[in-house]
Amino acid sequence: MDVIEYTPTREQYAYTFGGVAPVMRVTPGTALRLWSDDAFGGVLRSPDDLSSAKVDLRFVNPQTGPFYVEGAEPGDTLVLHLAALEPARDWGASAAIPFFGGMTSTDRVVTLQEALPDTTWIYELDRDRDTVAFAARHSDHRIELPVAPMLGTVGVAPAGGEVRSSLVPDRFGGNMDTPQMRAGTTVFLGVNVEGALFSVGDGHYRQGEGEACGTAVEGAMTTTLIVDLVKGGAPGWPRLEDDAHWMTVGSSRPLEDSWRIGNAELVHWVAELYGLHTMDAYQLCSQLAEAPIANVVDANYSVVVKAAKALLPAADAFGGIHADLRARAATLH
Repeated sequence: MDVIEYTPTREQYAYTFGGVAPVMRVTPGTALRLWSDDAFGGVLRSPDDLSSAKVDLRFVNPQTGPFYVEGAEPGDTLVLHLAALEPARDWGASAAIPFFGGMTSTDRVVTLQEALPDTTWIYELDRDRDTVAFAARHSDHRIELPVAPMLGTVGVAPAGGEVRSSLVPDRFGGNMDTPQMRAGTTVFLGVNVEGALFSVGDGHYRQGEGEACGTAVEGAMTTTLIVDLVKGGAPGWPRLEDDAHWMTVGSSRPLEDSWRIGNAELVHWVAELYGLHTMDAYQLCSQLAEAPIANVVDANYSVVVKAAKALLPAADAFGGIHADLRARAATLH
C-alpha cells in the first residue's frame, strides 16, 4: 500500500481548527505520512532557551493540515488509524511556562503567588536504546525513560463555522493530550463540515497522564496514518479503539464534567455495541471502566474513559473497521 508524504513549510502551519483552507484533498483509504513540528515550533533547543524569550504564544501547537476528505459530510464519521509515530528529531523539549500548568497559579486559577520559574529541559533521544534522557536542572541526576510516541492533537473543523485554537480540546477532538493517541489506535471523529478538514500535530516523545506541568517531551513527529470514512453514525465526542480497549474522550471544565462526558459516551457506546438497555450499560460500565486523566492544563481538561475488551464479549464497532485498518497498516511501505 503506497503512502503519500507531506511536510508543511512554516508558512503552511495551522494554529486553529476551522478557518483554514485545506492543504490537500484525499480520498478515503489514503495512507499519509505527515511531518509535524513540536508545540514550541522548534525554538527551544537548549536549557538556556526560555519560553518567555523564545515562544510566541500566538503561534504554538502548529498543526499539519487541514486535509479535505472527499465525500465527508456533516453527520459522517471520520476514521483515522495511527499506523506509526516516529520521532523526527534527536531531542525533545519540555518547559515550565510562567502561569501555565497544573501545579501553579494560572489565568484561570488565580492566586497571589508568583509564577514558578521559567525553566526548560532538553531530552536527548537515543534511537538505539529507544529512550529519552531526563537531565535534572538542579542536580546531576540523569534518568533514561522509554520513548512512548503520541500525538497531543488530532481533530476536525468544529461545527457552526467556529474557529478554535489548536490549544483547545472539545467535541471536534483537538488538543486532548492523551497518551492513548499512539500507534495502533483508531480514532473516530464526527464530521461537522464538508470534507471534515482534519489536522494533526503536537507530537510528544512521552507524557505522563495529566501532563501536569503543561508540557510533555515535545518533539517533531512523523506520523503515518490511514484515512477512512463511515457514512453517518457520527459520535458526539471522540471515540478511540485499539486492540485492548474501547475508549471515549470528554473535554470540559471542571474536570468532573470531562469525566461525566466520557462516562456517558462510553455507556452509550457499550449499549450500542452489545444491544443493552442504557441502565444495564451504566451498571456494567460502573464495574469495569477505567478513567485515565489526559490533561489538566489545557483550555478544557480531558478525561479518557475506557473499557477493556478482554472483559466483554467480542464486538465490532463501525463495521469492524479497526481490524481492517490494522491489517492494511501492515502493508504500508
